[in-house]
Amino acid sequence: MEDVRKTHSSSGAKKRKKKKSTNIVVRILKGFGIFILSLFLIIVITCSIFATVLTIYVLNFADTTTTVSLDKTETSNISRFVYENPNYDEDDPDSTEYELYYAIRNTNRHVAWADLEVIPQTVQDAFVYTEDERFYSHDGVDFKRTFAAFVNVFVPIYGDRQIGGSTITQQTIKQITGDDSRDSIKGMERKIREIFRSINVEKTYTKEDILQSYLNIVPLGTQDYDIIGVQAAANFYFGKDISELDLAEAASLAGMTSSPAWNNPYDSIENNKIRQKYTLDHMLDNGAISEEEYYQALNEELVITGDITYSSAAIYDEEDRDFGPTSWFMDAALNETEQRIADSLGISVAEASQRLNDGGFTIYTTVDINMQQKVEKEMQTRSNFTTWDMSVDEDTLWSGFIAMDYQGNVKAVVGGRDKKTESRIYSTVTDATRSPGSCIKPIASYAPALDQDLMTCSTLFNDAPIEIQTDEGKKKWPVNYSEYGDDGNWSYKNLTTIEMLQRSLNTLPAQLVQKMTPAYSYSFLKDKLDISSLTEADADYAPVTVGGLTNGTYLEELVGAYMIFGNGGKKYDISYVSKIEDIDGNVIYEKTDGYKQAISESTSYVMNRMMQHVITESNGTGRYAKLSNCDLVGKTGTSSEWNDLTFVGCTPDYVSGVWIGYENPSKIPTNSYQNIGAIWKNIFGDVAEKEKHKSFDQTFEMPDSVEKINYCKATGYLAGPGCSSVGEGYYKKSNEPAVCSGYH
Repeated sequence: MEDVRKTHSSSGAKKRKKKKSTNIVVRILKGFGIFILSLFLIIVITCSIFATVLTIYVLNFADTTTTVSLDKTETSNISRFVYENPNYDEDDPDSTEYELYYAIRNTNRHVAWADLEVIPQTVQDAFVYTEDERFYSHDGVDFKRTFAAFVNVFVPIYGDRQIGGSTITQQTIKQITGDDSRDSIKGMERKIREIFRSINVEKTYTKEDILQSYLNIVPLGTQDYDIIGVQAAANFYFGKDISELDLAEAASLAGMTSSPAWNNPYDSIENNKIRQKYTLDHMLDNGAISEEEYYQALNEELVITGDITYSSAAIYDEEDRDFGPTSWFMDAALNETEQRIADSLGISVAEASQRLNDGGFTIYTTVDINMQQKVEKEMQTRSNFTTWDMSVDEDTLWSGFIAMDYQGNVKAVVGGRDKKTESRIYSTVTDATRSPGSCIKPIASYAPALDQDLMTCSTLFNDAPIEIQTDEGKKKWPVNYSEYGDDGNWSYKNLTTIEMLQRSLNTLPAQLVQKMTPAYSYSFLKDKLDISSLTEADADYAPVTVGGLTNGTYLEELVGAYMIFGNGGKKYDISYVSKIEDIDGNVIYEKTDGYKQAISESTSYVMNRMMQHVITESNGTGRYAKLSNCDLVGKTGTSSEWNDLTFVGCTPDYVSGVWIGYENPSKIPTNSYQNIGAIWKNIFGDVAEKEKHKSFDQTFEMPDSVEKINYCKATGYLAGPGCSSVGEGYYKKSNEPAVCSGYH
C-alpha cells in the first residue's frame, strides 16, 4: 500500500509539473501574440498617420500649384524691371500703371521661335521618341517611367543606363519655371509641384501646344554658346532653317538633349554620332522611320557650320533694344533681386543670377524715375560741388547720394559723379564704408538718451569733457572741432541740448554715451537701426560718440537710420524692389509693412524738432542746406582730418543724404569745395521744394504725446512769468521739466 501511495504521489506531482509547464508556455505564447498584435497595430497606425500627413503634404502642393502658361515661352528669357508710371490715369485706357525701366536677358543665349507647322514631322518624332515615347498617350506624367527611375536609384536593375522619369510636359514646365532644385527635400517638393503642374497643363493645352513650346525652349547649346530651341539650333549647327532639316540632322539635335554641352556635334561629333544612333534606334523601334531611312541617316556625313550670327534671330521688340549700361539704381535693384530670388528658391546668388538672366521675371522697383534722372544730372554738374574754375584745375572728388521714403523704399541713388558707362560697378552709396563723423550723434547718443528720458530738448549740460581710460592713463576727451577744422576749446559753459546739437559739440554726446555705456549705443545702432558695418571694436567711446568707426558706415544704411526721425520712430528695411513675380505671375517676394519700433513716437518728433535748429539757426552746422519753401531737419558730419563730409536731411516726404571724399582718404580743401549742406541743396533742393507736403503747415505731424512749450534759456526749465529769455521747445508729456521760478 505504501508503494502504491508513493506511485500515485509521484504520478500526481508529474502531472502538476507538466500542467505548470504547459501554463508557462501558454502565457509566453499569449504574451508573444499580444506583442505581435501590438506591433502590427503600431505599424498600421504609424503608416496611417504617415499616409495622412503625406496626403495633406501632397494636396498642399495641388492647392498652391497653378497651371503654367505656355503663352510666355516665346519671350521667357526676358526679365523686366518696371516702375510706377507717375502719369498713370486709371480713366485713360491708353495709360499704363507701370512703365518698362530695364529689360535683361542672357546675351549669350540665342533664341529663335518656330511654329509647330513649320517644324518637320521627322524633327517632332526625333524628339518625342528620344525623350518621351508615350507622349501622345499619357496625361502629363508617365508614372511607369517615374516608378522605374525611382526604383533604379535604390536597385540598379537597369545598370548604368539612365532612366529618365520626366516627360516632355514636365521638361517644358521645368524650363519655363526654372524650378529645378537638386536638394533631396526640395527636390522632392519640386517633383510633386512638377507632377501637378504637368497634369494641369495637359488639361489646359493640347499635345501640339505642349510640343511646340518644348521644341522652342529645349536647351541645345555648346560649352560656349547658349542655344535655345530647334530653330536656333538648326541655324547654328547646320546653317539652315528648321523646315530644311533632314532625318540625320533631326536625330543629331534630338540626341543632344541628355547633355547638350557634351553631346553636340560642334564640340564632339563622336559623342553626337552615338546619341544620334540612340535617337534613330528609338524612331525605328516605334515605326516612325523605315530601315532604309535608318541606315541612310546613320551613314550621312553631317556638315556643321557653327554660325553664331545666323542663330541670333531676334523675336523681341521693345525689350530687345539696347538699354546701355545699367543705372546706379538698377545696379542696386539687381543685387537685391538676385538675393531675393536666391532666398525664395533656396539656391545660391550665382544660380539666382542665372535664373534672372534666363528670364521670365517681372520686378517692380521703387524708383521715382523723374527724381532719379534729376539727381543723376545734378551729380554730374561740377559747379554743384566746386568753387573754382574747372577749366584750370582737376576735380577728383568722389561723391554719393541716396533718397528714400519713410518706409525705406529707395527713390533715387547715384554712386558716383561721372556719367555711368559700365554696368554694376563700384558705388559709393552701397559699396563704400566711410566715416559718418557727427552724423552718428543723433542716432547713437541723442535719440537713445532722449528715449530713456536722460534729458529734454532744453536740459542744461556743461560743455566739458569726460575722463576716459587710455593706454597712457586717464585723459580728458573729446575735443570740440570748429567748422573750419581748428581744435576748439571747452567753454565749460552750461548749454541746452538744442545748442549742443546745432553746434555739433562733441562733449554732450560723450556724456550721454557715458551714462548709457558705449555697449548700449553700439547695440542700438546694430540691432535697432541695422548698421551692418560695425565691428566689436566699435563698442567704445570714439566710434559711437564722434563716428570713429573701424570701417565706417554705408551711406545707404546711415540715411536709412535717419528715417526714424520722420515716421514716428519706425525702422523699415531698405528696398529697391517692392515685388517680384515669376513667369506665371506667382509672387515670390513682396515687401511687407513690417518694421522695428526703434524709438518712441514722441522721441522721434522731439528729435526731429531739435534737428531743425541745425538748419535754421545762424550757427547751425547745416544752415547752408536751408530751403525756402520746405521744412528740413538734418545733421552734418565731418570725420577726423576732414577726410569725409556727410549731410543727412529729412524733408516731409523723403530722407536723403550726400557724402563727399577722395578715393584714397585725404583732407578735403574746404576753400575749394562748397559746404556739404550746400552740396546737398544743389543736388536735391529743387526736388524737395516740389514735395507733396513741402509747406511748413503740412510738415511732420506732431503726436498727441508731445507738447510745444516755451522754455527758459537760463535754466532749461519751462518758462515762467519772470523769464526774460525764452525759446521754443518740444517735450514729451511724460517727461516735462519743472517750471522756472524766475530767480536766475
